[in-house]
Amino acid sequence: MENDNRHGIQLMVMAMAFFIVNDTLVKLVSQSLPAGVLIMVRGLVATAVVLLALRLTRTPLLARQLFSRPVLLRSCVDGLATLAYLLSLFQLPIANSTAINMATPLVITLLAMVWLREQVAPAQWAAIIAGFAGVLLVIQPRGAGFNAFAWLCLLGTLLHALRDLLTRRIDPAVPSLVVTLATAVVVTLMAGLLCLFQGWQTPTPAQAGTLAAAAVCLAGGYYLIIRCTRVGDLSVVAPFRYTGLLMAVALGWAVWGDVPNPLATAGIALVVAAGLYLLRRQRSLNAAAVAAAAAD
Repeated sequence: MENDNRHGIQLMVMAMAFFIVNDTLVKLVSQSLPAGVLIMVRGLVATAVVLLALRLTRTPLLARQLFSRPVLLRSCVDGLATLAYLLSLFQLPIANSTAINMATPLVITLLAMVWLREQVAPAQWAAIIAGFAGVLLVIQPRGAGFNAFAWLCLLGTLLHALRDLLTRRIDPAVPSLVVTLATAVVVTLMAGLLCLFQGWQTPTPAQAGTLAAAAVCLAGGYYLIIRCTRVGDLSVVAPFRYTGLLMAVALGWAVWGDVPNPLATAGIALVVAAGLYLLRRQRSLNAAAVAAAAAD
């Protein structure tokens, strides 16, 4: 199992690299192309990539699975989350948007308590409060420094957490690629609606090529995430998702010269510490449950 976990960690780090490169590429193109057109073009390429993957893996594509209520509901929530995150990413430093998005485990814990009525210990409450304090340090909501896009990014984080909880309601028999296809199609359609308000601008060959590369990175990231959860122990590999923050800070500095200010840096540290604590606690609870089952 140690070798499996080592492989799972490698896959997680690679997945984060793919996601951050995708974010960097779309943020670059967003400087010269309307958001709706950008997201729609990337969505079309991503849909084609997923369809190709379905064909190559001979995964059955059944209409009753693709159009089932749980899959469609999850896809709509995921589509809204994607639009909220990307629209904020285009306006914020990549490190800040990534840090806010990394608060997803905190939101999942909170939603699980409210929605699934799971018990939350005082230490978990402390971690949740500390994590959200870190998010506020990243957003820095004050007078002239108010930034609506930072709050839009936080809304995307809330929707991503809701998406993850909705995923639990999908029949395990539905292939992951089918769920991914549904999401890609919904995001593309939503971007098409956005184009009606923003107008259409035909991408140049360079812009289209960059978006195609971004779509491949996005699809690769999703594939690696699925692989790492099937290869290693999720409680072991999940903390390494935070390597994406280091990559985002590095690329933000290298490409745009962005460096988080001291308050944002402190906020990023709080978000990471709180997330790691919650993941470690969940690992301990899982180990205890396994031990109790074995004793019975």
